[in-house]
Amino acid sequence: MSNVPPDSSIGPSTGAESQIRSSFSGELKTLGLLSLPMIFTQLSQMGMGVADAVMAGQVSPADLAGVSLGGSLYWPLMLFVSGVIMAVTPSVSQLHGAGRTSETGEVVRQAMWLVLVGSMLAVFGIGFAGPLFEQVGVDPRGIPIAVEYLSWARWGLLPVLGYFALRYLCDGLSWTLPAMLIAGSALLLKLPLNYLFIFGFTVGSYEFEGMGGAGAGPATAIIMTAELIAMLLVVRYSRISRSGFWDHFSPPDFVEIRRLLKLGLPIGLAMFFEMAVFSIVTILIGRIGIEAVASHQVATSVTGVMFMVPLALGMAASIRVGFNVGRKDYVAARRSGMVALSLSMGCAVFGVSVLLLARSQIAGFYTNDAQVLGIATTLMLFAAFFQPFDNLQVTSLGALRGYKDTRFPMVAALTAYWGVALPVGAVLGFGLLGFPEYGVYGFWSALVVGLGLAAIVLAARFNKLSRNPELIEQFAQR
Repeated sequence: MSNVPPDSSIGPSTGAESQIRSSFSGELKTLGLLSLPMIFTQLSQMGMGVADAVMAGQVSPADLAGVSLGGSLYWPLMLFVSGVIMAVTPSVSQLHGAGRTSETGEVVRQAMWLVLVGSMLAVFGIGFAGPLFEQVGVDPRGIPIAVEYLSWARWGLLPVLGYFALRYLCDGLSWTLPAMLIAGSALLLKLPLNYLFIFGFTVGSYEFEGMGGAGAGPATAIIMTAELIAMLLVVRYSRISRSGFWDHFSPPDFVEIRRLLKLGLPIGLAMFFEMAVFSIVTILIGRIGIEAVASHQVATSVTGVMFMVPLALGMAASIRVGFNVGRKDYVAARRSGMVALSLSMGCAVFGVSVLLLARSQIAGFYTNDAQVLGIATTLMLFAAFFQPFDNLQVTSLGALRGYKDTRFPMVAALTAYWGVALPVGAVLGFGLLGFPEYGVYGFWSALVVGLGLAAIVLAARFNKLSRNPELIEQFAQR
């Protein structure tokens, strides 16, 4: 019989079998309460991207494609830096589990230095968007819209990354409600702001004609700034204040920053590798034409919404696994991951059903263009195939982060997405090496293959690591 201390959610039991059932159901309840606000948070954040796509699509296919092209550069850079500072979550959750909550504020203060440097580099990189699009040879109709969108949206990078650092503090302390309320409020504010900037407005004698799809850029920057202000107030005036974040100013501590980078850089790279493949595919599809890019944007927007649920479950698994590892309850840590994976695969079944049964109706929300609708509806069939793989890989990834296992997932992502999905997509999409040219469908076929490989490898890694206490303790020292 194990001498591992029991999980706090487990009640008394009269037998081994009933204890297993009680443990699983208790974890299911705990994980559900933790992840539900995170699901709403992620859906609200994704909803802002959907609002950009839907409203830009009502202007023209070129505006929809322009926003898509801009996002193909903006989001990978943002997610890379946010992935690096995601080292805050397992660090805080393990400190919290070990009863050292007052030390978590210093972790976030040092993460803020990474936010400052990372956001400056990202803003600098976005400045090369125009020449990049031209060099790749995307349809020139979408380039001016994409560049104007980025010129405004980039000023929201510093605020939103600061918001993420503070959100990861709250998440690591198992309080996910503030992020849900802030993200939900931000979505409600984003809709009218988008409308005003995209379509224009008239106040008395003043008339603003609107910026078209590019108007989503300034609306994004404003919303991201508001999110940071709200989260600063939460951390200052709520129970999160016990973290000590506001206690004093901390100059850069390069020992702690190095530790965060050692843990977070592989997380950021893994997220970048996955997101960048979708972005590069978007840019390459831009060589095919505006209609192909617009269709691709519709399909990725829809699947992106569905992706938010398993992503949130993975983030919740990271918190629960990290908390239980901090308590040295490795049985409970594995159970947390298994429950999250079970819920994620159940969501995949639901997602596949929606895509198969309602894909035409969903695509109709984005555009009235017949050609775009036809391609997008077909792409959703491909999306249905990769739903189970996508859910499995992102939830496994979240559970592994709870163990502070970040290097292996980075290598797995690099291999699956850049070593397999991207080259196979280029071969099938452009008809290289004697293969027929399948266009946008070739790229999506390759994405299914890449996601499938990542899912199998990461799930196997979780299964192996979660059964190895010695390896778990080795990772926990990071």
